Order: sequence, then C-alpha cells, then structure tokens
Amino acid sequence: MPSLPLLLDLSHTCHTRARTGIQRVTRALHVALGDGARPITHDPHVRAWRELEPWERANLATENASAKRGTQWPLPARARSTLRRWLGRGATPLPRNTGVVVPEVFSPEVARNLPALFAQTAGPRVALFHDAIALKFPELTPAKTVARFPPYLIELLAFDGIAAVSEDSRSALVDYWCWLGVTKPPPVRAFPLGLDLGVPVTTSAPASTALPIVLSVGSLEGRKNHVALLEACELLWTRGEQFTLHLIGLAHPQTGATALARIRALQAAGRSVRYDGPVGDQAVAAAYAACTFTVYPSIAEGFGLPVIESLAQGRPCICSARGAIGESSHGGGCLALESVDASSLAAAIARLLKTPAEVAALASAARARHFKTWAAYADELKAWMGTLPPLTD
Repeated sequence: MPSLPLLLDLSHTCHTRARTGIQRVTRALHVALGDGARPITHDPHVRAWRELEPWERANLATENASAKRGTQWPLPARARSTLRRWLGRGATPLPRNTGVVVPEVFSPEVARNLPALFAQTAGPRVALFHDAIALKFPELTPAKTVARFPPYLIELLAFDGIAAVSEDSRSALVDYWCWLGVTKPPPVRAFPLGLDLGVPVTTSAPASTALPIVLSVGSLEGRKNHVALLEACELLWTRGEQFTLHLIGLAHPQTGATALARIRALQAAGRSVRYDGPVGDQAVAAAYAACTFTVYPSIAEGFGLPVIESLAQGRPCICSARGAIGESSHGGGCLALESVDASSLAAAIARLLKTPAEVAALASAARARHFKTWAAYADELKAWMGTLPPLTD
C-alpha cells in the first residue's frame, strides 16, 4: 500500500449537511480511515483539487441534519477560492504516492476533473458503487438522476477497482458493462457495509408505552415505498389496531411528495402518525430504543443500512426478502417478505403486533448476530486496494 495517506474525495459530502444513505456511508468511511486518509475536494471556484478547509471539515462532523440535499458554498469561501485563482495561486499540490477512494456518486463536473486528480497520484484508484436503481426503477427515480446514470457508469471504467456495497450491486454493474460490450472492465468486488457502533446498542425490550411504536427510518422517496406503508397502516387502523407509526428521514421534494401529502392527510384524520424529518444519530438511536419493531418498506436498495441498524439495536425489522435488502436480512432478526405491497406489509405488521412472542424471538435472533464495524470495513478496503494492479499511469 502507499506509504502516504489515501486521498478521500468528499466533494459533495463536505458541502452538505444532508444525511442520506450515501452521505452517511461517506462520513462513516472518513471517520474509519482516520489519519490513513486525507480528505480532498474539487473546488470549482479555484478550479483545482485541494484539501478541505475548516468549514468543510465542520460540515462532515456536524450532528445537525439538513433538509436540503444539494451542496452549499458560503459566499466567503467562494470569494477566497476565486481570488486565489485570479492571483494565480491555485491550490497546494497533492502528494503523488497515494491511492484515491471516491465513495460518492460523483457529479459530471467532478468526473471531468478526475483525470487531473489521477495524474497527481500513483496508487490505486477505487470508487464505491452503491446501486443501479436509476436503471432498474427509473419511474421511481428523479429525472436528473436517471439522465446522469449511464454516463456515470461509463466513467467508473477509469478506476482501477470498484468496491460495490453488496453482491446485488456488484452484479448489476457487471451485467451492465457486459451488456455494453466492455471487454476489460476493472475488477468489481462486493464489500458489505459496516455499522457505526459508537451509539450504545440497545438490547433490552422497549419501554412500556400506551401504544406499540412501529418505526421506519429512511429518506422519503419513491423507491422507499412509504406510500404502501402508509396504506398498510391505514388498513390496520381502520380494522381497530392500535399503534403509532413513527417516521424518520429526509423527504425528496419530487419522489417523496406523495408520501408527505399522505402523512399530512392521516394526521389530519387523527391517525397516530409521527414524522420527524431528518434527525441526528442520537435521535435515531432514541427512536430505536423506544420502538417495538421497525419496518423498512423499500422496494430496492444498494445495501439497506436501516435494516442492520435496527437489528444491531435489538429491534426486529419487516423488510423485503429480495435483492440487497435480502442479503442484509439473512442471519436472523427479520420478517422478510416476498412482496412489500400494502396488503403484505399490513399482514406482517398485524402479525407482530399480535404475537409478542415472535417479536421477542426475532429480537433475540437479532442480538445474536455479528455486525461488521466501519473500522473493519476500512481495513478490508485498504487491503484489497493493495492487491490491485493499476490500469492507468
């Protein structure tokens, strides 16, 4: 492996306080790599790659979740970078004898500047690949993401290796390249994600409450299938079931609008629905501690972090048995469904509400599982990078 720290591209995450799945993975990897990685960004105002400034590092460390997904550059930061460019000062050159890790789905602008970054480095260049949902479910994906995805998958060919977050994601990428007729793609290996165990794990039963609490953690967007979950809960409330549905996650302004409208309608009708929006890790941990079990209704994921996070907190999870979510559900603690339509979700929720013994058995199975830490994930990734022959100079 390179003697100097790796370069970790955080061009998007260091400019947002959003805590979507990819941002959470990126932040966790940054912490796990520690001094072994030097965080960098492409600065469009100085038009060069550089190390992070203090305000960007503060964005990485914040616990305050933002309701805005996009990047934000404060005016003083833009002015400083622009002035440096005008004065011909540019940015301090990056160390050459290093590898590069790109954990984000990078933008077209970052893609255009990857050759310049690669020219400054001599070590292996690895990108994380999260999922191909934009190809599989374009009707549930924002239009800009759908349009961006095919070029992005071609741009990944410039890397020396691709670390997919699940076997399902690995297969999707390899199959797409095969369909394109790519004859010499870089190696793609599945590395299931780690788990942040910094927040104390709750293994006891939830505190007694007036009503059982069914928790669902995850951003509100089309593929996450919250509309079906809300329909399922309405079916149960209509039948007389008594429970509270607690939702946590950032709502996408386009594909999450229908779910948001349905939440407001149910609340107006007096249904027991609580929606907190995006919150920090401590608030999520408290929600896990208070709930009876969780539901992750997503149709498709690259990995499905909320599933293993629920299990690590000793809380059973209702989820899909298919794809990457199915991979995460293997090993116990989940009520995995062949279909996550409203009727199937309703039946599963009713089943657990009516059978506390099954909830206890699933919780026991969840507590018996072993979960990889982010530190172990980082070690696996670095060890694999050391085996990669560089495809480019």
